[in-house]
Amino acid sequence: MNLNSLNNKKIGILGLGLENQALVKYLLKEKVKCEITVCDARPEIKNDLPVSWQLGSNFNRGLEKFDILFRSPGWSIACPGIQRAIKIQNRKSKIENFLSSPMKLFFDLCPTKNTIGVTGTKGKGTTASLIYEILKTAGKMAQRRRGASVHLGGNIGVAPFEFIDKIRANDWVVLELSSFQLQDMTKSPKIAVITNFYSEHLASADPNNPNYHKSLEEYRRAKLNIVKWQKGGDKMVLNPKSQIPRLDSHARRARRANPEQISNFKYEISKQIKGKVVYFRKFELPSKLMGEHNKENIGAAVAVAKIVGVKNDKIKKAVAGFKGLPHRLELVRTYQGVKYYNDSFATTPESTMIALKSFAESVVLLLGGADKGANFKKLAKEIKKRVKQVVLLAGDSTPRIGKELLTAGLKPEKIELAHDIKTAVKIAARQAVRGEIILLSPACASFGMFRNYKERGDLFKAEVRKLR
Repeated sequence: MNLNSLNNKKIGILGLGLENQALVKYLLKEKVKCEITVCDARPEIKNDLPVSWQLGSNFNRGLEKFDILFRSPGWSIACPGIQRAIKIQNRKSKIENFLSSPMKLFFDLCPTKNTIGVTGTKGKGTTASLIYEILKTAGKMAQRRRGASVHLGGNIGVAPFEFIDKIRANDWVVLELSSFQLQDMTKSPKIAVITNFYSEHLASADPNNPNYHKSLEEYRRAKLNIVKWQKGGDKMVLNPKSQIPRLDSHARRARRANPEQISNFKYEISKQIKGKVVYFRKFELPSKLMGEHNKENIGAAVAVAKIVGVKNDKIKKAVAGFKGLPHRLELVRTYQGVKYYNDSFATTPESTMIALKSFAESVVLLLGGADKGANFKKLAKEIKKRVKQVVLLAGDSTPRIGKELLTAGLKPEKIELAHDIKTAVKIAARQAVRGEIILLSPACASFGMFRNYKERGDLFKAEVRKLR
């Protein structure tokens, strides 16, 4: 698809999130001769965009009247309005021409072929950001003599259409890609990274939430679109522990040997990148990032950097200076000898278990939130071994978590309930002593109690900073 193909078309913008808003502004700036209508469930949107609006209860009605739909990542493909439109138009065989997305169009229009896409259940934001920092530290990459630049966007919160005008033919673009962005993609990046894979965003958790997949298999297929459309010369960077069966026969035959130290990885990686698949493992480098999982994120970023051609000293410098992302094991404050960490991004039991394993110290854990149908048995056993005190945040998941903790053998007096973040922080501060850790790592989603994990983390940080 190109801009000319959008001329004289009726375009439906499904959801005015960051990506679609940037797309609309781009189409208007480029003076594409099309009729744009924004469809959104919100009854009112304060915006001065010169477009038509279809808001409120009729947001997904009559979508068949459009020539093309651009779906926001938060708008499910299974939406009855979309499916009805496809059926009426009899376009099942041409769905890629009728249903699109800002990310699909970006891959069509991107001025450079040097794209790096990063996905995974967890770690994709950190890994994408670290790759970006390494390439910047390398002096605008190995192609510095040609004046190349590096750009970062995608699910990390920067819409690619915000910077598409700045991209030149020899630049590199690093994109964090969620399963919802990848679900209907028909192109893959030049270098595709899968950090890990386990159950997340499944329909059984919350059927009323648009951010879900109907099954684990659908979620897996969405993730694999990051490599499905790759061409000759493209590279896959994969975690050998990803548990993604049937990736492809080439990947299964690929060498899995990987170095553990940066000092000897140059030879090993150079042998691997001759093939299509590069498997990464942990790298022990001086870093501000905590936890074994971040060693894997570093390993993925290092593998990409070596494919691009970055030298070891540049990699070391970038990794050492990288502070990580907010709400991912973020050190908020040390107060009276107690360290407070914000890990609000941990929305699954697996994520919280990873966080707990990052500390040798005794931990007071703030846990709980919205129920996504997760299994808390393994987490409860891990908490029994590692946690001094649990502060349960009131939420749909609280009764199930409490039951699992008791079944695992945690004494009732080691579990306290808090109805808000402020109370939870006060209880935790009272329980912790010098040398211990207070950790917000909820293992649950934030919806119903907070707008998102960012608000939850920000409120936690605000209360921690108030302590006197």
